[in-house]
Amino acid sequence: MKADERRAAMMALLMERGAASVEELSQRFRISKMTVHRDLDELEASGQLRKVRGGASVQSSAMFQADFRYRQKIAAGEKARIAAAAAAFIEPGMTLMIDDSSTAANLATHLPQRLPLTVISNNLSVISELAGVAGIELMALGGQYSRKFNGFFGLLTEDALRGLRADISFISASAIYEGEAFHQDPEVVQTKRLIVKGAERRVLLADHTKFGRPGLHFLTGLETFSAVLTGDELDEAQRAVLTEKGVSLHCIAA
Repeated sequence: MKADERRAAMMALLMERGAASVEELSQRFRISKMTVHRDLDELEASGQLRKVRGGASVQSSAMFQADFRYRQKIAAGEKARIAAAAAAFIEPGMTLMIDDSSTAANLATHLPQRLPLTVISNNLSVISELAGVAGIELMALGGQYSRKFNGFFGLLTEDALRGLRADISFISASAIYEGEAFHQDPEVVQTKRLIVKGAERRVLLADHTKFGRPGLHFLTGLETFSAVLTGDELDEAQRAVLTEKGVSLHCIAA
């Protein structure tokens, strides 16, 4: 097996399990531990995983955001409920902005029931699902494609967003701590900030696993949002913190 094929197979394994040890990878691919470390170094340098003691992980941390493919599997049912509830904020004739998040990607399924709409997005899943749907004017934000985030970012994306306005935006954050939203990637943060700024109303979509942990880069305070939608899996302590800060919190039941 060639090195690039082996590394792709390693990533497939990590996407399935979340983490793996050097010993496990060495036995699975019948290569030396030194070769495993070289492969992991290459994958870490490209931002696909993070090395941990004795192995590697694709799970999020304060400084690392998981790959879109892995995040899609986490709290999938909860994310679908959140997106369905978010659709209730949309009325025919609105212009929407939808960010790159895996939670917001679920929103696209509900939009054909609320036509006509104008949808602005850098999320490739949203763009792919809505392309060609009658009654939806789709504005796909250009830029540099990121496989990790399954979206478009960079100067072209940011320049486009500065010239656009929407009635409402739907975004997510990878970490929410004491009433503030964070993300690990500075380029993603900049795009999300412009999506927040470009809308009259903003709705934050975040499953319960995002709460109670800090991230590397500050995005915005939760008071920026007209509503914060999460699942009823959110524990009472986190609810109390947000309620005390005056956040409009909606916990969506299963």
